[in-house]
Order: sequence, then C-alpha cells, then structure tokens
Amino acid sequence: MKKIVLASTSIYRKILLEKMGLEFSTEKPTFDEDAAKIQLLKNNKSPLEIAEALSKGKAQSIVAEGKLIIAGDQIVNLNGQMIGKAGSQDKAHQQLQQMNGQRHELITAVTLRTSEKIIHLNHITQLFMKNLSDNELKNYLKKDAPFDSAGSYKIEESGLLLFDKIETDDFSAIQGLPLIWISQQLKGMGYELFKR
Repeated sequence: MKKIVLASTSIYRKILLEKMGLEFSTEKPTFDEDAAKIQLLKNNKSPLEIAEALSKGKAQSIVAEGKLIIAGDQIVNLNGQMIGKAGSQDKAHQQLQQMNGQRHELITAVTLRTSEKIIHLNHITQLFMKNLSDNELKNYLKKDAPFDSAGSYKIEESGLLLFDKIETDDFSAIQGLPLIWISQQLKGMGYELFKR
C-alpha cells in the first residue's frame, strides 16, 4: 500500500485523520495559497471553484511517487462572498457580524492524489446562524479564539451553539475533512481501517 501523507499543518485535520486508525505522516504543501487565491479572485472564480483549486494545488505541490496525498481546503460562501480565516479578533468579529442571523455554505474541498490519479470532492454544508447580540459574538470569540478557522467558528468546541440548524451528511467535513467519503475511497483502494 502507498504511504499516506496529509498535506496539511492543521492540527484539526491531523486529529480527524487519526480517527481512521491508519498510519500517515504530515507534510507542509509548498503551494503558494495566497498568490493562487489572488489570481483566482481576479479571474472571478466562485468560492467553490477557489476551494477546489486550492485543495488540488496543495495536493499537487507534494511529490506523489509511492504516496497517497490527502489535501483539503475550506471556504465559507456567504451569498457568493468568500470568507476564509480571520487571523485576528477584529476581523473574526466582522465575519461573525456578517453571518449573524443568516444561512451560509461551508465548502470543504478534499483531494486524494497518487502518481496515477486524482480524486476530488467538494462537500457542501448548510449552516443557519442564530441571531446573536454583539456581546454574545464577542464573548464567543473570547471562549474559542477561532481565528485560524474558516468563518471564525469552531464546531468541535463551542461554535456549534452559534447555529440554529446544520444540514450535512458528514459532520466531520465541517471540522476539515469529510471522513465518510475519504474512508470509502481508501477502502476502495484496499486500505484496512482501524489498524492502529
């Protein structure tokens, strides 16, 4: 079997992939995500097209000989506007204010790549955010500090309580990797789950 490599430095994706019970290593993609995003926005690409291109770009930036590369990207689509990682408390507050009381899509793009082929999925989750006071939003940011998460919320922590309703067929996709789909693909390639 090919050695599995998670093309990510995300602790969240690493924790998710560990649930499968498979041996894997992590490797930082050499892909210039920021430059690619600027070019994709210039070319008027949709949030879904951007998430897919970034996921594929990360997967293709790692040498695949003898390996199965798993790469991903997440983008929030709020009425056609792309919302990524805030990086700061002020920007995170602005993002939550924009989404407050509204529905948005969380696009989780994932790419599996070997030297022979590429398989890709764009997973869409619909999230309906509560109408929260500004004080509630600020207090939430203090609690979870979700500045490294797309859309400025952490579902796996208190971020779940920001929402009235979440529509998804794979809850792990919200956290960074759609494990149901990935495990189906790996089983189809002959990998045996829960070996570790």
